[in-house]
Amino acid sequence: MEFICQRSDLLDAVNIVSKAVNSRTTLPILECILIEANNTGISLTANDLEIAIKTKEIEAEVIEDGSIAINASFFFDIIRKFTGEKVKLSCSDDFKTVLTCDKSKFNIMAQNSESFPKIENFEKENSIKIKSSVFKNMIKQTVFSVAADASNRPVLTGELIETDNNKISMVSVDGYRISYIEEEIENADENSIIVPGKTLNELSKILPSEEDDFVYIFFDDKNILFDISGNILLSRLIDGDFIKYEQSFTNEYKTKIIVNKTELLQALDRASLFAKEIKKIPVKFEISLGLLKISSDSQFGNTEDEIHAETDGDNLKIAFNPRYISEALRAIDEDYVSMYFTTSLSPCIIKGTEKENYKYLVLPLRI
Repeated sequence: MEFICQRSDLLDAVNIVSKAVNSRTTLPILECILIEANNTGISLTANDLEIAIKTKEIEAEVIEDGSIAINASFFFDIIRKFTGEKVKLSCSDDFKTVLTCDKSKFNIMAQNSESFPKIENFEKENSIKIKSSVFKNMIKQTVFSVAADASNRPVLTGELIETDNNKISMVSVDGYRISYIEEEIENADENSIIVPGKTLNELSKILPSEEDDFVYIFFDDKNILFDISGNILLSRLIDGDFIKYEQSFTNEYKTKIIVNKTELLQALDRASLFAKEIKKIPVKFEISLGLLKISSDSQFGNTEDEIHAETDGDNLKIAFNPRYISEALRAIDEDYVSMYFTTSLSPCIIKGTEKENYKYLVLPLRI
């Protein structure tokens, strides 16, 4: 195999597929990138057996067709440190590979591409078209509350994506909080799938933010494929029944406050300083007329903050894991937020004051 291409194009492609490289594996082939060259150009693929990513074809002068598997980390470092505009790669039949750029030259060993796991084909039974920037924002506003580890309930390690009546919604639950967002789309059939949180995290890193870009989503009973401007990400879906979350969001409340999001975040950050030393230190909210008092106590000391709040209803004392509240606030792109409470042991519901398409639920801690 032999080809010449622009270094910038090759670097961009490696950046994309590196999201699916497994750096913690006992199988060396999974640490590699598959490079394929034919008469129309070259493409790169990575596959960690959970996520596979294949780039669109890169324009290249292909002198000899072929394919090899090459260590992703080493290859990325070489291409990144080259300073010339064009890279030449040539590989012999015994997989001795030469990389040259300007006056720099590397001799490295590649691997036979035959043992590289191929991307599975599947029937594209269902499809969704959505603006890339919108989908990227939906992921940002929900993926943080996917459960990191839920061996007894694997569905919690993914996000529920539902479509119906020209609407798409995404929901994540980790047992302590719920994140929900919905957006309008065109031609949405009724469907429900659970996508791994890891897949969405990696997808968000390669989704463009431009308004005119779209992501095309195809899925069947077992797999989901994202087409991002010709770059392909394939992932398995999570099998199972997602929890019934709808009844958790109630419109009933006994206490409501509207606060400046930035002021609340800053107060939570200060109150969380003790939580860095001792985990599970709660942050206490004390709500009274026109005022929200935020405090925390530990063996190292205590802190207290007061911020102005528009209040409605009963006075209340309630406590939370500060991280859960902060992550919900950071996902909201508004200056002010509304918070709804019922009792000191009932969930808090957080919403923006301008948009109604997203909401968060956070369970309190016992004081």
